[in-house]
Amino acid sequence: MITAAHLRAARALLGLTIEEITTLAGLSADVVEHVESGQERDIDILRLLRNTLEEKGVSFLADNDSIEGGIGVRLRHPSRAANDGIRPENLNAANDD
Repeated sequence: MITAAHLRAARALLGLTIEEITTLAGLSADVVEHVESGQERDIDILRLLRNTLEEKGVSFLADNDSIEGGIGVRLRHPSRAANDGIRPENLNAANDD
């Protein structure tokens, strides 16, 4: 079962603000804030947020889905994340702002 902590972690990994996730999921900021604080547990809303975050590049891990085990969240691939940015190995004077 996905938890409020999973959703907060997934949104943080993607660098999404509350406003950005509400736009992507078609929900109000109040609903997202209630879900992320654990006050809202509607399965349809949880599923919608999970699907939205997975489309942006996170994977939700079940217990024992990794070597260490335990539930969690991780980025599937950096290039699929919402905010790709510049990878550290590609930083140079040519792309300084």
